[in-house]
Amino acid sequence: MGIPPLPGAGVTVSRLGWIVLLLLTAVPTIALGQTHLVIVSGLSGDMAYGKRLHDWSITLANAARERMGLPDSQVVILTDAPERDPARIKARSSKEQVEGVLDDLAATAAADARIIIVLLGHGSYRQETSRFNLAGPDMTADDFARLLDAFATQHIVFVNTTSASGEFIEKLSGPRRVIITATKSGFERNQTLFGKYFVEAFEGDRADLDKDERVSALEAFQYARQAVARAYEQENRLLSEHAQLDDNGDGVGTAEPGGDVADGAVAMAVFFGQGASAPTSTTANGDPRLVGLYAEREALETRLAALRGEKARLDPAVYENRLEDLLLAIAQLSTRIRAIESGEPEP
Repeated sequence: MGIPPLPGAGVTVSRLGWIVLLLLTAVPTIALGQTHLVIVSGLSGDMAYGKRLHDWSITLANAARERMGLPDSQVVILTDAPERDPARIKARSSKEQVEGVLDDLAATAAADARIIIVLLGHGSYRQETSRFNLAGPDMTADDFARLLDAFATQHIVFVNTTSASGEFIEKLSGPRRVIITATKSGFERNQTLFGKYFVEAFEGDRADLDKDERVSALEAFQYARQAVARAYEQENRLLSEHAQLDDNGDGVGTAEPGGDVADGAVAMAVFFGQGASAPTSTTANGDPRLVGLYAEREALETRLAALRGEKARLDPAVYENRLEDLLLAIAQLSTRIRAIESGEPEP
């Protein structure tokens, strides 16, 4: 595919320059079916920390409803003290309840659904095994791996904000999965700050780095990781938690995804909910032309996210050619959509 000149420029933009320009003008998203959010607040240990975990759980649920557009029917909250808000909290967080919720979702969620799981609380590392601490039996990375295997086609975002959580990446990594942990290994066992700031990322617009009125999984990760580092620095403490993200399925996380790093491309395109600035085929105002164009663009954006996840495995020239083709197609569709919405003639 040839690279066209910029309108009115009189010169042809370089291949790399054109790709960068398209990246700035076409914001990719993974366009999926319904999003389901499962918030699990584990064993608190004391009343004060239990109150904080409860507040974080409700804050995230409220953000999902008010800022991300998720109905309450698609948000499940399990906590150590469900009596704090019985109208919002489904049940006490126990291994049995977590398994039941995820088994039910695996049986009922649409094939193209996005499943987001956020663990808040404490973690531990014993007998070379990382555990998420619950009332009663804890849950290990192997327990969650078995549950996630039931989601054969859905996209998964799994966030473990607890101490000693780093070992979860190797166990849970795979295709169509974004795995985030608060630590880089099971040996980082101090109570973490990551959960507080990860939830905070969805409260306002501070984590919205590209100012598109949405927060991606990558933006939330970066915001929380950087906020944790600042908090430790302000308290003159040695950083004892190093958050990791893996989304290319190789089982190895990184602390600084994005750019030339293999991880980060998929997380950049995954949003917890669709914002007002990201219309989809369901918000095309009844115009049959827009319905078709939105659907076509969504399909291309899904392919783009998948291609970015394969970057590390592809020959650089092959990757660049495929990336250019997809970005050009998305940009052309976006131009047609904007023209129809503004009442201008289609290009």
